Amino acid sequence: MTEADFLALLRPLATHPAARGLLDDAAVLGDLVFTHDVLVEGVHFLPDDPPEDVAWKLLAVNLSDLAAKGAAPLGVLLGYPLGDPDWDAAFVRGLEAALAGFEVALFGGDTVKGPRVLSLTAIGRAAVAPARSDARAGDALWVTGVIGCAGLGLSGDPAYLDAYRRPVPRLAEGLKLGPIVTAMMDVSDGLLIDARRMAVASGLAVEIDLDAVPVAGERMAAVTAGDDYELLFALPAGVEPPVAATCIGSFAIGSGLTLRDATGPVALPEKLGWQHGI
Repeated sequence: MTEADFLALLRPLATHPAARGLLDDAAVLGDLVFTHDVLVEGVHFLPDDPPEDVAWKLLAVNLSDLAAKGAAPLGVLLGYPLGDPDWDAAFVRGLEAALAGFEVALFGGDTVKGPRVLSLTAIGRAAVAPARSDARAGDALWVTGVIGCAGLGLSGDPAYLDAYRRPVPRLAEGLKLGPIVTAMMDVSDGLLIDARRMAVASGLAVEIDLDAVPVAGERMAAVTAGDDYELLFALPAGVEPPVAATCIGSFAIGSGLTLRDATGPVALPEKLGWQHGI
């Protein structure tokens, strides 16, 4: 079963308005934003990754979801599987450093005995929490940072290892963008697949100019790699964002993702990004 298949089964259960129809990466209840992410050994991190880095990444990927809702973090709840005492102690040291670095509180959580499936619930507060589903025809598509750095780190390039192991959520940018964007999400599974998800959720078509996308490494590999945790957002045409970002495309009436570069239309790659269950 794919992630999309499972969400389709869950959607009839998620009737509370806070769930946003399970079309977003967070739940929004009043001014509170809730998100939950899981890291699995061998899927989201490698068995020989330092535990301190795994702790950092677990916190960072959850904070990235808060950033994409324009939320300031308040605290987190940890779900942790006990195992090797040395690994567990190193993880706690790394989590302590990450919590201090991002000025986030640990509210509590739960422990079990089992394989390394690590989970975290992050709670934040936002005056305005933009959905990924509210882009409008004519909006421009923007992205922060450089795409593909984490993919190079995963492939073993030492210059980009920190980008993969220790991503930095765009919290400051999210706070500035939240009140003015029409839609926003973070790039976690790959630029192309996440742009398509925003378009599908918004009931629109999206076109990306590949020449405009700031990338590290080979272009198509970069735009289909995951773990970038940059912000992908929509703004009305002609509106400049208050943060450093690049305009890479636009939304229009219709459906689907199309690509182009200076030579004209570009065929979609077979794989747009990471999909669970495939």
